Amino acid sequence: MRNDHPNGKFPMIGDEEKPENPKFSVEYMDQSVDPAENFYEYSNGKWLKTHPIPSDHSYWGASSELYEKNRYILGKILESCAIKADQESDPVRRMVGRFYISAMDREKIDALKFKPIEKIINYVDSINSTEDLIAAVSKMHLTGIPGMFSADSEIDEKNSSIYSFYIEQGGLTLPNKEYYLMDSFKDIREQYRKHIENMLVLYGYDERQAQDFSNRILELETGLAKSSRSPVELRDPEKNYNRIDMKDIEEKFPELRFRTYFSGIGLGNVEYVIAGQPEFFQHLGRMLKEVPLENWKIYLKWKIISGTAPYLHSEVEKENFDFFHRKLFDQKEQEKRWKTAVSVIDSHIGEALGKLYVEQEFGEDSRKRMNDMVEDIKEVFMERLKTLEWMSDATKEKAIEKFKKFRTKIGYPSKFIDYSPIRIESGDYLGNVLRSNEFEIRRHMERVNKPVDRELWEMTPPTVNAYFSPTENEIVFPAGILQPPFFDSTLDDAVNYGATGGTIAHEITHGFDDEGRKYDAEGNIKEWWTEEDEREFMQRAKQVVELYSAQEALPGLHVNGELTLGENIADIGGVSIAYEALQRRIRKHPEINVKMDGLT
Repeated sequence: MRNDHPNGKFPMIGDEEKPENPKFSVEYMDQSVDPAENFYEYSNGKWLKTHPIPSDHSYWGASSELYEKNRYILGKILESCAIKADQESDPVRRMVGRFYISAMDREKIDALKFKPIEKIINYVDSINSTEDLIAAVSKMHLTGIPGMFSADSEIDEKNSSIYSFYIEQGGLTLPNKEYYLMDSFKDIREQYRKHIENMLVLYGYDERQAQDFSNRILELETGLAKSSRSPVELRDPEKNYNRIDMKDIEEKFPELRFRTYFSGIGLGNVEYVIAGQPEFFQHLGRMLKEVPLENWKIYLKWKIISGTAPYLHSEVEKENFDFFHRKLFDQKEQEKRWKTAVSVIDSHIGEALGKLYVEQEFGEDSRKRMNDMVEDIKEVFMERLKTLEWMSDATKEKAIEKFKKFRTKIGYPSKFIDYSPIRIESGDYLGNVLRSNEFEIRRHMERVNKPVDRELWEMTPPTVNAYFSPTENEIVFPAGILQPPFFDSTLDDAVNYGATGGTIAHEITHGFDDEGRKYDAEGNIKEWWTEEDEREFMQRAKQVVELYSAQEALPGLHVNGELTLGENIADIGGVSIAYEALQRRIRKHPEINVKMDGLT
């Protein structure tokens, strides 16, 4: 990076940092490999040999290449906004520019040390009762700092016309319960305990205190893990939906002081909640009685330090990277500062940055070509539904009704979120993050028990991904993924149907995978399958589980076919349906049926 910003506020992104444009090319295939033996190696063999994992990544693939291309574009947009942020007449450019300046001002961040979190740490120090403890948790949650459990407003899965308030298991710092309980993660647990100790020493505790506190924190989180559901158990939407009226919630979970919590996050009048995992909250209640209050205070301080570590001074940020990226995921080096800044801004005021991105990068011709492909693929999917031999007419009728109500969103939302109420300051990085979090969380609280806004998106426009929403019965393709090597409106249909077509069909298939099939045409969890059809589905799903569970990713490490079932069903359906859609298109337009680089 060149340190040539005209005001000296931050280093500029050099031209040498511009990544190569990702592309589709038969040069990346290894045609010496028998595709019947190893299709992945046949398709990607030479790409794998010429594209090692970069030192600032823990994995690498085609989507990673496109992600980095987009990050560079976003970085240059932010840079241009930041250069004259205070003179910008456009409030969106002014906002993102100031946020970028704050993220890049390492000198200011380092000088502040832990000052940005002093106020909330002092609040935790003042806790004298369980009531105070729960009030502190609500303050943390309101600014996006996790701890104890998780909570948010979401589309109600049994009344998809409104938003409801969900409370779910949480409070862990490691990825899931298995990291705390399985013998295979014993070394990771000790590294995690040492990481806590290191962070507490950086905060100011002496080594003896830090070691003692790290043991207490790990013990407390292990207690939370013991009552948490596994990743496989969390995939069942029916079992993770438990409505509890407010008049009953204090009777079921008296120690949790939920009225105090709801009041603290602005939900004083909530009538009911959806408890994802009731047994977790029952166990949490017992822990609140049995675990000393002092240990809970130490735990909350840790969650504050850990939750804000990526935005604090260099020593803390480096220690945070060393454990969560290097030790946990084998990432060799920290990424450059500007890259982190782009990702943080995208995740906090992403539709503001996304608006600038689509104005500069997204062409409407891409939307039209995508729409055409979606319609071709939907035609194939509908035909398959109608001719499915093992499904009864009763279930088939409901499946067709659901499919006819599918919605498709492409590119960017019809309206962007207005972030103007957020105070963004050029010299307050963590403050900008926390205020952005609070804006988003209050926005979510305000929508509880209100009608669902169907124009909202769950991903920002530059995102290199796509998704299916079961409660909205829709598939969504952000502008970020509609680029090479996934999509190119100038290339042959075979390329686009193979890449983006497969993704479209993949997302559609999610609507009928082992989770998606439990939602009806309106996006509600509802039993619309006959018992016999459900048995037929589960028999076929069992075969997919067994097929993938037999795959050995590394010696002795097998795929968890139950955990990956939804993605595997969507992959199988996606490739098959996209291929058939291409064949139909070729039959309609025989002039496009030509060999490409010797391939049919």
